[in-house]
Amino acid sequence: MRRSLAGVALAATSMVALSFLIPLAALVMSLVREQGVTVAEQQAAALAPVLTLTTDPAALRESAASLDGAEHLVVHLPDAGALGRSRAPADLLERAREGRESISQEIPDGWIRLQPVVLPGDRVAVIENFVPEGELTRGVRESWAVMTFLAVGLIGGSVLVADRLAGKVVRSSKRLAQASRALGQGDLEARVEPMGPRELRDAGVAFNAMAQRMTELLAVERELVADLSHRLRTPLTALHLASERMAGTPESARVEAAVCALERELQAIIAAARTPLAVGPMGQGMLGSPPAGGADGAGAGRAGRTGGAGGDGPRSEAADVVRRRTAFWSVLAEQQGRDCALDLTGEPTAVGLSEDDIAAVVDALIGNVFRHTAPGTPFGVRVVRTAQAVELVVEDGGPGIPDPERALSRGSSTGSTGLGLDIAQRAGSATGGAMRIGRSELGGARISVTFALATAGAAAGRRPRISRRRTTRLRKH
Repeated sequence: MRRSLAGVALAATSMVALSFLIPLAALVMSLVREQGVTVAEQQAAALAPVLTLTTDPAALRESAASLDGAEHLVVHLPDAGALGRSRAPADLLERAREGRESISQEIPDGWIRLQPVVLPGDRVAVIENFVPEGELTRGVRESWAVMTFLAVGLIGGSVLVADRLAGKVVRSSKRLAQASRALGQGDLEARVEPMGPRELRDAGVAFNAMAQRMTELLAVERELVADLSHRLRTPLTALHLASERMAGTPESARVEAAVCALERELQAIIAAARTPLAVGPMGQGMLGSPPAGGADGAGAGRAGRTGGAGGDGPRSEAADVVRRRTAFWSVLAEQQGRDCALDLTGEPTAVGLSEDDIAAVVDALIGNVFRHTAPGTPFGVRVVRTAQAVELVVEDGGPGIPDPERALSRGSSTGSTGLGLDIAQRAGSATGGAMRIGRSELGGARISVTFALATAGAAAGRRPRISRRRTTRLRKH
């Protein structure tokens, strides 16, 4: 933009300068030429009275010597010939003498003036005054140089002023763009100092108001999530009491373990919601990974599993998390008579997400299988390692997803918030991957989430080897 505005100023000022410079240059040339011609006419007219008094060559030479530019004055006497070096063509001289008319005409070397003077006895003398070409253009080049210098200075000054004004606009626009990008990347503290033209100042004020409103709405939403999660503690307490009454039965230990796991997850959600708003992108707490020492100490155990790479951000083994979460869901799958197939790669699967973020993705995708397919419907979970990414695939034998785009819209379908697929999509995007929805070999939906490897050089320096996979199938007993 800055170059464009400077270019516009350069073009506009150049056209204005040229529109004045060309006519002025022509006017200066014309004025200098006219001035030289006028001087020649005045010299000829000054010598004419002398001819009416005397035709003595000596007296005429003395009178001509007193005039400026006398070296170009020539007197053509009717009886004595020319006094001086004549440059007038013979035809012009004859015309001036016979016709007794003043002649001013341009000749190859300059300009000539012929002034006839009638002497006593009806004789005619002709005064010739020659103006060289150099006299007709004296000072023109200097005048043109001065005008060109002034025009260049005017153009340079206008471009400089336009560049300074454009600089203010560009700086204001850049700051607004930087703040917008920072806000889009999750920096909720991003603000911009209004500056520049009034329109950009208004845009900066509106941006700050929008960012503040977003922060307030997110804070209210997190508080609401914490309150709703807190209300679930009452039914959890009832489940604890029910499991205690079931003590001694084969199912009591399993029910108690499931209730305890649910309570830990609930505590973690409350702790994450109560913490200050996250300011980083997904993978740095945006999925709700609580910090160490969270409220009520609920986040201590979970925060210890983030597997950060020496303070360079979250990092975890995707295959290990998928194995643990699939084992958790396999208990419910066994109760509903579902076949559950788990296929894990034996290669390292380090991704730039915390274990809680990956667990949230696995729980969301497998939970959708239990929520939207009938009991007894088989499903499979697979982790595949490629050269630069880790792919998590969850597929089932249900009816599938007829409209993938609609399924990705939260709250667009009846009985579903769309949050599960949204969590998976944001997790893949946070690492530079993506999510795809298709048809599985089991006949139902196939959800594929790709996570970029945590380090770009993870595959460098390692000899090619055949991938070793761990495959597990859990069936109804």
